[in-house]
Amino acid sequence: MALPHLVPPAPRAVLKLGRFSLALDRPLIMGVLNVTPDSFSDGGRFFDPLEAFDHANRMIAEGADILDIGGESSRPGAAPVDADEELRRVMPVLEKLAGLPVPVSIDTAKPEVMLRAIAGGAAMINDIFALRAPGALDAVAGSAAAACLMHMQGEPRTMQQEPRYQDVVAEVCEFLAARAAAAVAAGIDPERIVLDPGFGFGKLPHHNLELVRALPRLRSLGYPLLAGLSRKSLFGKITGRMAGERVHASAAGALLAVQRGAAIVRVHDVAATRDSLLVLRAIDDDTFSLE
Repeated sequence: MALPHLVPPAPRAVLKLGRFSLALDRPLIMGVLNVTPDSFSDGGRFFDPLEAFDHANRMIAEGADILDIGGESSRPGAAPVDADEELRRVMPVLEKLAGLPVPVSIDTAKPEVMLRAIAGGAAMINDIFALRAPGALDAVAGSAAAACLMHMQGEPRTMQQEPRYQDVVAEVCEFLAARAAAAVAAGIDPERIVLDPGFGFGKLPHHNLELVRALPRLRSLGYPLLAGLSRKSLFGKITGRMAGERVHASAAGALLAVQRGAAIVRVHDVAATRDSLLVLRAIDDDTFSLE
């Protein structure tokens, strides 16, 4: 079966993130940096700020365009942490990373964490609740930080118990369009907005597959799309492999998401993703230089 061609570039050619401006003429790689004891695939590995800093530099060397720090696990069934604990985890790492040559994103849904992180140099807020918490829109609107707005049915502790949709693609499209409109109305520049369909967040495997197939439709909303498929349980269902063994499946997922219009792929395995996307680019772009 022939693979689909790359979707043409989005109308917005640039993503603005704080002091950074990233061109969207090629897919961007967001490297995951979890500073939690309980994330689903790498919990505890980078809990120490020095380990986190070393890993961040490795990901940049491997080709990461953005780093995404998470201080609260959002895996299914995860217990929440309060703002003080989340700040205790992320701020020492952010302080070390803020001077690096790539933008740093903070994966949080708490307005108080957003404000402290932005003041500390964060260039993007990656919010699984799509800035729905009271004060979240204002926290980002009053800054130059970008915002990634994600769809999730329910909340992490219960989201995978019994997710139901009449039409998952239509419902995700409607939600993301409404949240983007709310962000713009709050004063967030459209060039600072990214949308994420929320793979694995209140979705069963067939919902995730439908959303991957429908990325061109989601892209028609007019904003860059972020695809976070890395090491997800969907690939465990498909391949039978545990989370740490899903490097190849995750790289394939990133490649297929980009082919269907994703502008950013959020991944644990930066080098494998970079190599896959370079091969795709070399094949699909006849101006690609091999010199």
